[in-house]
Amino acid sequence: MPKNRNTFSSLTAWRRRVLSRAVHGGWRWVQEAGAVTAEHPGRLRFRGLGPGTRLAFPQGTVFGEEWIVLGDHCIIAEQVTLTAGMMPGLDLGADPILTLGNGVVLGRGSHVIADAPVTIGPDTFCGPYVYITSTNHSYDDPHTPVGRQWPRSEPVEIGPGCWLGTGAVVLPGARIGRNAVVAAGAVVRGEVPDHAVVAGAPAKVVRSWDPEKGWQPPLRTPAPVPVPDGVTPEQLLALAELKKM
Repeated sequence: MPKNRNTFSSLTAWRRRVLSRAVHGGWRWVQEAGAVTAEHPGRLRFRGLGPGTRLAFPQGTVFGEEWIVLGDHCIIAEQVTLTAGMMPGLDLGADPILTLGNGVVLGRGSHVIADAPVTIGPDTFCGPYVYITSTNHSYDDPHTPVGRQWPRSEPVEIGPGCWLGTGAVVLPGARIGRNAVVAAGAVVRGEVPDHAVVAGAPAKVVRSWDPEKGWQPPLRTPAPVPVPDGVTPEQLLALAELKKM
C-alpha cells in the first residue's frame, strides 16, 4: 500500500510539472505574440512608433493612437495605459497630444492620460504605477457631483533624463526639468528645476546640484564605481561568485 501511494504521488507530481511547463510556455508565447512593435502593431495605429519600441502584453487601456507618438527604443511594460483625449473617437486636431522621446521607459501599471499635450523627454525612466495626467477634476460647484463637473486641463512637460520613482504622480501644469529625480510616491505640481530631487506631497526640492559645490545637501552614499572598459559580463559574474566565498 505505501508503494502504491508513492507511485501515485510521483505520477501526480510529474503531471503537475508537465502542466506547469505547458502553462508557462504558453503564456510566454502569448506575451510574445501580443506585444506591440513597429513591425507588429496589431490593432493599434499610433501616429509614430519608433524602431525598437515595444509595448508588453497585456497592454492597458490605449486609445487616441492617432495623436500618440512613441520614439525609438521605448519600453512600455505590462498594463500601461496611454490615452489621448477624454474618450475614444474624438478629433483632437493636427498636432500630437502625447509624445514620448527616444528611450523612455514606463513601468508596469503606469498611466499617462493626455487631454492637453503631454511630453516626456528622451531617456526618462518611470518606475511601476507612475501616474502622469494633464487633466484634473474640478469641484467649483458644491451642488454638482465632482465627477460630472468639467475638468481642468494644462500641458505637462517632463524633461530628458529624468527618473520617476514608484507611485509618483505628475499633475496638470507640471514642468519637470532635465535629469530631475521624483521620489517614490511624490505628487508633483508646478515646476521642478533641472538636476533636482523632489519628494513629498506636494513635492518639494530636497536636494539640488550646484556646479561648484556638487549635490547639496551632499549625497550620503558613495558614487557607484564604473565598470572598467573591456570587462565582459562573464568576468563580472565570476567576480560576484568570488565575493560570495
